[in-house]
Amino acid sequence: MEGKEEDVRLGANKYSERQPIGTAAQIQDEGKDYKEPPPAPLFEPGELTSWSFYRAGIAEFVATFLFLYITVLTVMGVVKSNTKCSTVGIQGIAWAFGGMIFALVYCTAGISGGHINPAVTFGLFLARKLSLVRAIFYIVMQCLGAICGAGVVKGFMGHTQYGLLNGGANFVAPGYTKGDGLGAEIVGTFVLVYTVFSATDAKRSARDSHVPILAPLPIGFAVFLVHLATIPITGTGINPARSLGAAIIFNKDRGWDDHWIFWVGPFIGAALAALYHQVVIRAIPFQSK
Repeated sequence: MEGKEEDVRLGANKYSERQPIGTAAQIQDEGKDYKEPPPAPLFEPGELTSWSFYRAGIAEFVATFLFLYITVLTVMGVVKSNTKCSTVGIQGIAWAFGGMIFALVYCTAGISGGHINPAVTFGLFLARKLSLVRAIFYIVMQCLGAICGAGVVKGFMGHTQYGLLNGGANFVAPGYTKGDGLGAEIVGTFVLVYTVFSATDAKRSARDSHVPILAPLPIGFAVFLVHLATIPITGTGINPARSLGAAIIFNKDRGWDDHWIFWVGPFIGAALAALYHQVVIRAIPFQSK
């Protein structure tokens, strides 16, 4: 017992609860166990001659391809079924989207950052986490991957059946207005991109180092929850590449009528999340223990 009491005493002294606040926290750099990465330049010529740049783009392409393949096939299975009991239902669709994001972010985070979503790339670009050239390259590769993924699904399902099942395309459901759909996409993407910023924040990693958190887990869980909420409204986009890939392969008026919503909404949501992160979260002084 004496040894345990000594451990407690030493621990209490080592991890003092008293922390500097305000400007005192900002000027005390000693003991800070995290490092803020410098803002990414708008244009970095060296990127275009680096293999890691193209390797990251390939990773985004493959990840988005796999994402569309699994998720759109899941949607097809649910829509095709005559009874809810014989399919995974809306909850299964949400798990497919969230689970794939978890797995793919985990696999590609060390290569490209694991964006797999133009809205995420756009938000991180606004926060100066990557250059304009890399952001554009990522978005192009994500869209190409999404088109290929949806195309493979159509090859499996067949042209006629794929068309009858709406191709997994996003559109505003009957009973909701375009404003409803736009609002759902804005808020849903805000939740996702805000989670991305929070899960990958250097300050948070240092502060919560005693609680190991795998960043892809909260990101995937955020995607799952947003899908549960907004599948009945828009089928849940929050990812312009996912919406574009399905719309191009489906290629019918229903897939294009509301398509602008699935670009404007996610980009507004991502911009708001980036602004909130920079103005509110990053402005809070922090001195790790």
